[in-house]
Amino acid sequence: MTTPKNNLLVELFVEELPPKALKKLGDAFASVLRDQLVAQGLADAGSVMTAYASPRRLAAHLTDVLAQAADKAVSQKLMPVTVGLDASGNATPALLKRLGALGADASAVPGLRRAMDGKAEALFFESTAKGATLAEGLQKALAESIAKLPIPKVMSYQLETGCELPGWSSVSFVRPAHGLVALHGDTVVPVEALGLKAGRETHGHRFEATVDPIVLRDANHYAEQLTDDGAVIPGFEARRSEIARQLADAAVKVGGGTQPVLDDALLDEVTALVERPNVLVCEFEREFLDVPQECLILTMKANQKYFPLLDAAGRLTNKFLVVSNIRPDDASAVIGGNERVVRPRLADAKFFFDQDRKKSLASRVDSLAKVVYHNKLGTQGERVRRVMQIARLVGEQLGAASDDSRLAAHAVQAAQLAKADLVTDMVGEFPELQGTMGRYYALHDGLDPLVADAIEDHYKPRFAGDTLPRSMVGVAVALADKLETLVGMFGIGNLPTGDRDPFALRRHALGVVRMLIERSLPLQFYELTRQAFGVFPPGLLEDRSVELDEFLIERLKSYFKDEGYSAVEIDAAVYVRKLGVWATIPKRLDAVRAFASLPEAPALAAANKRIGNILKKSPEADAHVSELLLHEPAEKALHAAMQQIVPQANAQFDEGDYTASLQTLAALRAPVDAFFDGVMVNAEQSDLRLNRLGLLMLLHNAMNRVAQLELLAA
Repeated sequence: MTTPKNNLLVELFVEELPPKALKKLGDAFASVLRDQLVAQGLADAGSVMTAYASPRRLAAHLTDVLAQAADKAVSQKLMPVTVGLDASGNATPALLKRLGALGADASAVPGLRRAMDGKAEALFFESTAKGATLAEGLQKALAESIAKLPIPKVMSYQLETGCELPGWSSVSFVRPAHGLVALHGDTVVPVEALGLKAGRETHGHRFEATVDPIVLRDANHYAEQLTDDGAVIPGFEARRSEIARQLADAAVKVGGGTQPVLDDALLDEVTALVERPNVLVCEFEREFLDVPQECLILTMKANQKYFPLLDAAGRLTNKFLVVSNIRPDDASAVIGGNERVVRPRLADAKFFFDQDRKKSLASRVDSLAKVVYHNKLGTQGERVRRVMQIARLVGEQLGAASDDSRLAAHAVQAAQLAKADLVTDMVGEFPELQGTMGRYYALHDGLDPLVADAIEDHYKPRFAGDTLPRSMVGVAVALADKLETLVGMFGIGNLPTGDRDPFALRRHALGVVRMLIERSLPLQFYELTRQAFGVFPPGLLEDRSVELDEFLIERLKSYFKDEGYSAVEIDAAVYVRKLGVWATIPKRLDAVRAFASLPEAPALAAANKRIGNILKKSPEADAHVSELLLHEPAEKALHAAMQQIVPQANAQFDEGDYTASLQTLAALRAPVDAFFDGVMVNAEQSDLRLNRLGLLMLLHNAMNRVAQLELLAA
């Protein structure tokens, strides 16, 4: 008999949920509920789940849910036949006891199934398990969904028992729950959760609902009734889209090509704070625009959850947008209240900015000696001196490569001042502005713009996809800062493990990789790590330079994997630590990919692998060939082909045209194949053998200048 399907709605009505966690809570509540119902056969893979999450509710709507799951055939292993049946084929006491536990008796013995279980034959009891009812299945699913919610912090609260004599029981949840709805079509499903019994009543907006309580007609009219009667947009994404639309419309009304500062995290948080969004335009006094706009934007976003407005040129205006949770006929009071609230915040920012500029950055450097960086690595002052030394070394190399005699001096000055803004009032209030404020204060002090930019840029790249420092001075300081961190943490044993990386060493390493690659820096990465180790006091660190090299190489490989290259291509182009200048790797990778597409590639890669194996077993081999000792036609032909082709390939390599170099070498396929078909490498005569090994070594060296081609062999 087929059980009728209907749509299911479940809602938990609670006090205001933590806004930064709301979206995750809503998605988790719905997905676990669906998975549990599917697992119990009450829904199937085609059932569509819609999650709802607003400040005061978590809800889920699931299509095509059964009132009762279908019965299931169950096969239970009882015991081996030799244990369950005696020599006459009668049931043993052990078998009868087991059948009794399953609600059966001796009459079931003839119907037991016999089948092999491993090497022994076993008895199986076949039965039919009645499908779970929706009330049973939803009760289990609801309990599991609540238990698995990613709750940032659990609250314990007391719930009235409902007895004549007041009694209290303790309940733990993210926020106190006050209502539970469970509707299958238009029928209430009798389940309980958090001390609440399911019904069909819920509540809308605290102040603007036209009906309270809202009696839900059925599962399908949930969102419609909440919107029409409750003045609530229950869907998180629907509410988010409405806010984004209103923000864009408000900016257009302000005019002048203004655009709101959109921030996904802020938009999510505001979406989690309001049930009925209403965007309003506010403004503040123009005098505050003298403060760096980063400060004003941050204080409006972080403290007030406002959306600042930028003009067409990207400059901050004195207008901002507020997302209100109410829609009064006259919004002037709401607008005035928000303008009064933001004014002291902006005044604080202006005060900090004015006070900080009374002292130069250079005068603050000594104060860093009082700021602890790490208990094993000393103060920020000590760290700054190490970064300065590394910046000088890097700056000298980059300056020599670019013929910029001032680069190293600028890098040292920027490194000395890079952390000075940590002891300013503005950064003390807004740590997110470190570096940014240093740049403003450096410009106020009359420093070279290259130095000022490098102070801000030395933190870059701060996250995946972030921009790199805008000048080579900034690159030098950023490399120095990240290398000092990596070397220091590796040297005291603070290595990342699994998902744990409290000092963001993977991010620092990726920053080093990106700068070396994307800025095509002529620097040997392993020399950089050893130079960085050298600036620390003797005995302070363990020498973990090899481990750090391997860590950086892994980040390098990960970087190119994200760029779309295969593991084989990357391993071939990044052939161990000998390749110190990483700037050439992108061109090598492209050359490897182009070579691998050639028809000659498989045979040459296989031959290269064979040559490598031969040479590993022949330590006496020397990259030298005597033409007088070339006897066989195939070895003479290979030598002649190499004389013509290898110089051309080497010239292309020296010009940086790695793709052409490998494609030129592909012409050696035929003479290489002929050599292995017609020449005995390990000849009995030692002079012939060494000469042939020398020929192979010359060939191997030529073919592996761009990449380790043997790794392309199948």
